[in-house]
Amino acid sequence: MTRKIIATTLTAALALGTIAAPALAQDHGGYGGGYPGGYQGDPDRGDPDGGPGHWDRGGGGPDDRRHYDLAGRGVPLLYPELRDSPRGRAFVMRNFDLDRNGFISPREAQAADRAFDEMTHGDRAHFAWDRGDDRGFAPPPPPPPIAAGGWDRDGMRAYHFHQNRYGAMFSMGDVLFQTGSAALRPGAADRLQTLAGYLHAHPGQTVRIDGFTDSVGSASSNVALSHARADSVAHALAEMGVNPARLSLYGHGESDPVASNADAAGRQLNRRVEVTLVGQRADSFN
Repeated sequence: MTRKIIATTLTAALALGTIAAPALAQDHGGYGGGYPGGYQGDPDRGDPDGGPGHWDRGGGGPDDRRHYDLAGRGVPLLYPELRDSPRGRAFVMRNFDLDRNGFISPREAQAADRAFDEMTHGDRAHFAWDRGDDRGFAPPPPPPPIAAGGWDRDGMRAYHFHQNRYGAMFSMGDVLFQTGSAALRPGAADRLQTLAGYLHAHPGQTVRIDGFTDSVGSASSNVALSHARADSVAHALAEMGVNPARLSLYGHGESDPVASNADAAGRQLNRRVEVTLVGQRADSFN
């Protein structure tokens, strides 16, 4: 009887919040269980208080000593602006770790991406965290220089386009990315400068960007990584002044391999991003 009374009392105390549950009392790197955060509503749950102007953008700055480490199955789904910067990681953990367990689920990552789309009005390339206004935009960078005649034919030929069912395609290999990451290596985006110049000279040209992985890892994580790598390429083009509305992104994971996944050389070929000029002929650059 005494044991039953103690259990009942403990349950009531936990419900009232007078005793902190151990799982909620842990501090996951300064943001997890027990961290109050600044989220003011959940749009996914129909909370009218959620939305732009109600998200906490205050963390991750130079004066913030917290460590906003990202972990969980949803991390590869996050936009690079959220995943790869202190301010972005703080924004995710302070607002979208909804169950306060220190891990980002796919649902939480998708909610963070949607919120960031709303906050930037779909123009992520020109967003600056430290801008004082509500939208946070910095002036767009100038477009890259275009060679005489409108675009660099020799540079475009160097992409070695192949024809696929959508148009003229070239492949960007795994070596352009950090190992196991969707982040482009320093200087890797320079390879896209010629393409950006061509797109500025042909404002009606649309681009399809398809990401692929090898078969190592789970199918779901591979799909997420392939989409995140395609997004990194699109983001690099957007930073060069290409309108993101002209770019279509697809993540295929380990499907559609171009080589065998049984050896390292084949797996490296399968880890790729294919960039296609929709409706264009590959031989037009010869």
